Amino acid sequence: MRVGPSRGPPFLLPEMNDQRLTRETGPALRVAKLVEPVLDGLGFRLVRVKLSGSTLQIMAERPDGSFTIDDCEQASRAISPILDVEDVISNRYFLEMSSPGIDRPLVRSEDFERWAGHEAKIEMVVPQAGRKRFRGALEGYADGEVRLFVDNPEGGAEKLLIGVPFADIGDAKLVLTDALIAAAKERKAGQAMADGSDWTEDTENDDPADSKTTDLDDRRH
Repeated sequence: MRVGPSRGPPFLLPEMNDQRLTRETGPALRVAKLVEPVLDGLGFRLVRVKLSGSTLQIMAERPDGSFTIDDCEQASRAISPILDVEDVISNRYFLEMSSPGIDRPLVRSEDFERWAGHEAKIEMVVPQAGRKRFRGALEGYADGEVRLFVDNPEGGAEKLLIGVPFADIGDAKLVLTDALIAAAKERKAGQAMADGSDWTEDTENDDPADSKTTDLDDRRH
């Protein structure tokens, strides 16, 4: 962990890349490797794959952070046949395509820039100064580090600016606040954003010919 002053003038943009923090394991990791190039080909980006019981959640977005209901449907139709052929998950499961939501995961360097000024929770894989959990207002990303203002452990009202290595982050997400809700509403004004559960398929790999319903909340095949 590094403690230091704010970065230089605003016209000096930090160097960022499109690398995603990959923290999936087991079947979720295998799914991520299969679907990420498919999503890329559609102009989307993978945010996260999460397998919880019988629900396989694939979270995605466009580069500008949007993800409409139509996008969910398009992505689901492209991904489902691949998952059926590869048989990554042998049991019956629900495929849920979703947008990141308001209190979204932060998985790319640009996420920390885009949501600078908002509060985030970060958990490290590698402890920093004896700590693994940090919470504070994001300052941004620079030189391979995520920078945020945290409470000063020595007390006082002034926040302490620290930097933690992006590569050592295990999990990071925005904290739901009134300011974040207002900012999210402003960003998606005029867009039909998915809410995290708009396109779901109930999938049983050994019988892919089942009929589909047209209810967006309960797609089955």
